[in-house]
Amino acid sequence: MMSALITPGLAALDADLGPDKHDVIRALAQRVADAGRVTDLDALVADALAREEVSATGLPGGLAIPHCRTSGVDEPVVAFARLSPPVDFGGKDGPADLAFLIGAPAGGDATHLTILTKLARALARPEFGQTLRETDSAEQAAQTILEAVGDVPAPAQSATPEPAPAPATAEKRSLVAVTACPTGIAHTYMAAEALQAAAARAGVEIAVETQGSAGATPLPAETIDRADAAIFAVDVGVRDRSRFAGKPLVSSGVKRPIDDADAMIAEALAAAADPSAARVESGRSEASESNTAAAESWGGRARRILMTGVSYMIPFVAAGGLLIALSFLLGGYDITDVYGAVMVDNTLTNLPDVQALGLEHALFDSALAVYLGALLFVIGKTAFMLFIPALAGYIAYAIADRPGIAPGFIMGALAVNLFGVVNADGVAAPATGFLRAIAGGVLAGVIAHWVSRWRVPSWARGLMPVLVIPLVTSIVAGLVMIVVLGKPINWLMERLTDGLAALDGTSAVALGAVLGLMMAFDMGGPLNKVAYSFAATGVGAASLAADSPELRIMAAVMLAGMVPPIALALATVVRPQLFTDAEQENGKAGWLLGASFITEGAIPFAAGDPMRVIPAIMLGSAVTGGLSQLLDVGVRAPHGGIFVLFAVTNVLGYLIALAAGVIVGAAAVIALKSIGRAPVPAAATS
Repeated sequence: MMSALITPGLAALDADLGPDKHDVIRALAQRVADAGRVTDLDALVADALAREEVSATGLPGGLAIPHCRTSGVDEPVVAFARLSPPVDFGGKDGPADLAFLIGAPAGGDATHLTILTKLARALARPEFGQTLRETDSAEQAAQTILEAVGDVPAPAQSATPEPAPAPATAEKRSLVAVTACPTGIAHTYMAAEALQAAAARAGVEIAVETQGSAGATPLPAETIDRADAAIFAVDVGVRDRSRFAGKPLVSSGVKRPIDDADAMIAEALAAAADPSAARVESGRSEASESNTAAAESWGGRARRILMTGVSYMIPFVAAGGLLIALSFLLGGYDITDVYGAVMVDNTLTNLPDVQALGLEHALFDSALAVYLGALLFVIGKTAFMLFIPALAGYIAYAIADRPGIAPGFIMGALAVNLFGVVNADGVAAPATGFLRAIAGGVLAGVIAHWVSRWRVPSWARGLMPVLVIPLVTSIVAGLVMIVVLGKPINWLMERLTDGLAALDGTSAVALGAVLGLMMAFDMGGPLNKVAYSFAATGVGAASLAADSPELRIMAAVMLAGMVPPIALALATVVRPQLFTDAEQENGKAGWLLGASFITEGAIPFAAGDPMRVIPAIMLGSAVTGGLSQLLDVGVRAPHGGIFVLFAVTNVLGYLIALAAGVIVGAAAVIALKSIGRAPVPAAATS
């Protein structure tokens, strides 16, 4: 039979447990040990302190909830102290006078975790804390906590389902939310409780999916469809995120709603009324369409891991590419021959000699423009040197959390030969790029995750994340990368490069069309990101020749990604009666989003009518991708849309390809929406 969560001996009133939170945690853990409730005191203390380092556990209202999952206990246990004097746990409104040390067994079953879920929800209610402040006996404090937990539920009840809200009316808005924290014990459920209370105060219906350690009951599809906006209050990835595709989104860490739930509810309502608000990106996997799979599928996990790496990589690519494009605008394309000399030999007071350097394309033949162009080129190329390591590093991070970042970056650096290793003849070590980076990131993440699960003495636990895991992972993964994977992946990359260089005529047009289909299919999802990563990586390593195939591929991908939002915007103007009022508003924003190469601007339309919208925009993007290749359009910047026309080769062809795809896409949308479907009622469009 399971022991009580807390007993009077585990509660202390008006206790001085030390001047800081570390002392309080140790004292509460010792109290648990004195009650005979630990199997390893050092493990409990170490794991609670490690969780504290992830983020502070102080909460508004004078509460602190240090907590952990640990091998130091076999059953869930809570130690409580009313602190005098209060101690700072990092709470927003000052030190805490009520501290709860919550320990959950590392292999705890559903019953254990559901008990802790109920306690976390009780902590979010002000009257709970007030009762504990007013009691004058440890027995009463323990009883108050036990009453909050209630009867132990049957093990089959692994999650507390959220009640589905009644259908939203014109007067009452509806929201959905997801809360999740790294341990899934406390903040997940307190955030949910805070959001529900704030929604009630605002007269708004809300359904919250708690993705905690006690499991999750996915929100029904009809509840999500009915919602006006979504709130993600998470410190980890949202499982099956694409179920919410197209919903206006407010996102934050899991602690924010505990501190300021009313503001988040207000922001969600404002986002629901704002056509240009951020929205949940699309994704189309079987796992994301299942409303019954609480656990993440292998396919969903693989997608999340890859998308994590890509999402962290893109800022390096975008910033680096735009900086290089600006450097070309200022100093001309031949700045690449002299940037080193200009940076080293010149200053703002000693500008370079444009004629002596032979820079025929410098802006206004300006020495200042050449100097700035050289500096921007150096900064941009530095960003480009780092984006492959970032891809590998954050793939490893998605698998092993923070201990995987350093080994992952090292594997990415090996993939691009960042150190510049050469032999006596000047032949460089293989620089195999993104394929090897993906393999290296996965390898580093898997090894780091494996090492992190080693059982080590308590004195060594603090060394694991900062020394042991990075060291062991870097040695093992690095040797595998160099000795085992280096030459085979290099051979494969050489074949891909040779094939790319050989593309011409019909084959290049077909490649452009395929890339266009990928860009439009899921509008920011995995296929879109694969196509974009393929192109952006090529730009990072491309030669500067105007006819470089990598630059043509980048142009095809960028143009194809611009088509969906613009085509839908045009369709709303040509046949507004086929679109709802909200879609017409989204169409107004679609012009700028598409022009800026933000394909996600098409998501609201696709979410509402995927069977008609997605095939139409895929057709338009395929036409643009193929035409871009046919017209030999090239672009040296990996992002920016029409705002980087100065980096485009054959601007006329660029505009022709874009216009053709937009017209085809808009015509296809109008045709498909006109077949077998009555126009939107006038009331909906007025």
